[in-house]
Amino acid sequence: MSDPVRVAIIGFGFMGRTHARAYQLASRDGYPCKLVAIADSSLCSLADADQQSGNLETGGHTLDLESVELHNEASTIFADPSIELVSVCTHTDTHVELAIAALQAGKHVLVEKPIAISPAEVERLAQAADRSDRVCMPAMCMRYWPAWVKMNEMIRTQAFGPVRSAEFHRLGSRPTWAADFYADEARSGGALYDLHIHDTDFIVHCFGVPSAVTTSGDGLHLSSIYHYEDGPVHVLAHGAWDHQPSVGFRMRCTIVFEQATLDFDISRSDQLVLHRGDQSEPIEVGPLTGYDGEIRAIIDQIAGRANTATPMRDAAIVAGVLESERQSILKGQTVTIPS
Repeated sequence: MSDPVRVAIIGFGFMGRTHARAYQLASRDGYPCKLVAIADSSLCSLADADQQSGNLETGGHTLDLESVELHNEASTIFADPSIELVSVCTHTDTHVELAIAALQAGKHVLVEKPIAISPAEVERLAQAADRSDRVCMPAMCMRYWPAWVKMNEMIRTQAFGPVRSAEFHRLGSRPTWAADFYADEARSGGALYDLHIHDTDFIVHCFGVPSAVTTSGDGLHLSSIYHYEDGPVHVLAHGAWDHQPSVGFRMRCTIVFEQATLDFDISRSDQLVLHRGDQSEPIEVGPLTGYDGEIRAIIDQIAGRANTATPMRDAAIVAGVLESERQSILKGQTVTIPS
């Protein structure tokens, strides 16, 4: 067996801890990886990291950081030739520079979403990734969420005929961790870029780039209609950060095929249910999360075991669609997306 991929995480807030759990769980399950270092300038020790939770379940695996080194600067991570893979889990406006520096240091890179608010910045990283022989992957976790993997498979194979319509809901309150950052839309991008991006990415993943979008709302609550000339007749996504915290987080989608309806609701014990005629059948999806899936995908690709890592070029494409949605809000009209 080859030596495990040695991993470092830059930024140890909520998402950094989420990546750490996923790496350690993957290692426990036989994936060749080992978390060896964390860089975070705000921590004096790893015991100082708070335990703020996020919207989605990240798995119950308990972190073991006893043998993990704490660095105060990302530069020392980049300078360590033994570190092969870096997870960038810092604030959005630092992602591109850190990811490019990691690539230049010869590291593979997993970059949290959104990669950047500016499509030009995402394109800059995509071009750097194109020039590199390293894996550089956007952390688009819904592509790897077990139930959503099954949904994509059914859409792709037309298991129940073509998709007629698809509707997505991702609703909750603004994150309470790093509250000042998320309240600053110029840095976080608001609900459009930090929350709704999940559904835009999955829609593009399943159906391709739409010909146009019609989006209304603001930085806290928006709805988008995705227009396809050759595809579903209706694709809609709602994203919101304006709910009171006591409401909780809601994530649901409904895919209507010609011969069946597939319904996902994260709040149910049977999260994914297939409806055919008057029969409803729960579909088993397993206990892992999309965070686990994305970590395992990049480890598999680095190890040469599979080719399932999302390319950074996909993130650049999705950034263009998000920019069209933003322009639709500003102009109050449908925006055509260049082919």
